[in-house]
Amino acid sequence: MYVNAKKVLPKHLLREIQKYVQGVEVYIPRKPEARMGWGERNGTRKYITERNNEIISRFRQGESIHSLMDKYHLGYDSIRKIVSPYRKK
Repeated sequence: MYVNAKKVLPKHLLREIQKYVQGVEVYIPRKPEARMGWGERNGTRKYITERNNEIISRFRQGESIHSLMDKYHLGYDSIRKIVSPYRKK
């Protein structure tokens, strides 16, 4: 998002920044504690968590890894990693 610095920064701070850059866009990163994790903004993380929970549930009900591969279009290793904590020893 583009914001005119003149509208949001105090004059003294704007003058100080102008000593280093003028007439260009400058990216100001979020504070580390305010950063969102991967997939949190667009919902991908939530979608994958829900999908994985569904895969685990189906696996625990007896559905085979190969059946889950076909249903979720994932490879054997991907399904195995999702369900491995829930495999019978």
